[in-house]
Amino acid sequence: MKKIGVLVSGGGTNLQALIDSEKRGELIGGKLSCVISSKEGAYALERAAQNGIKGITLPRKDYSDTASYTRAITDTLIAEGIDIVVYAGFMTILDEQIVRQFPYKMLNVHPALIPSFCGKGFYGLHVHEEVLKRGVKVTGATVHFVTEVCDGGPIVLQKAVDVRNDDTPETLQRRVMEECEWKLLPQAVSLLCQDRITVKDNVAYAN
Repeated sequence: MKKIGVLVSGGGTNLQALIDSEKRGELIGGKLSCVISSKEGAYALERAAQNGIKGITLPRKDYSDTASYTRAITDTLIAEGIDIVVYAGFMTILDEQIVRQFPYKMLNVHPALIPSFCGKGFYGLHVHEEVLKRGVKVTGATVHFVTEVCDGGPIVLQKAVDVRNDDTPETLQRRVMEECEWKLLPQAVSLLCQDRITVKDNVAYAN
């Protein structure tokens, strides 16, 4: 049984999707073991507490630079015996230290169909604002491996939804979360826990 560590910064809706998946018996081969928040008072920590999952707060503001903060996160994950790391609304950039410690063992969910609307500056509601501004007709979510390149790791799973004429960034964000993110992330984590994802030439294959 692989131990899963979840990194969060806010409300934790994707964390809740993982918790619900585990309760349904769908998180095969893995167990949610700890939640680490980059912000004090994040509601995601409350979700963890309500479900008997260890919560740890490591405020980004307490560290002088990215390197020292990455080391603190990495050391904490190692100390907790974590096998799989999941970014679930984690809004802090970490450096290569954590990637080298957990190669192809870290997953992130991004609220767009990578390689569109991704990279620096594309996070949260900004993504959906840009989608609407460009007038694309289809968007969605992507679960990918975390590497040293922001949103550049091998794509594990993707799911699409239609963009509606009357959408606002908020309504589109909600649909992408409900129909894509909350379904894809638990599915990808379960596959990784079962060693059912392989990577060759920067392409991920799930079986």
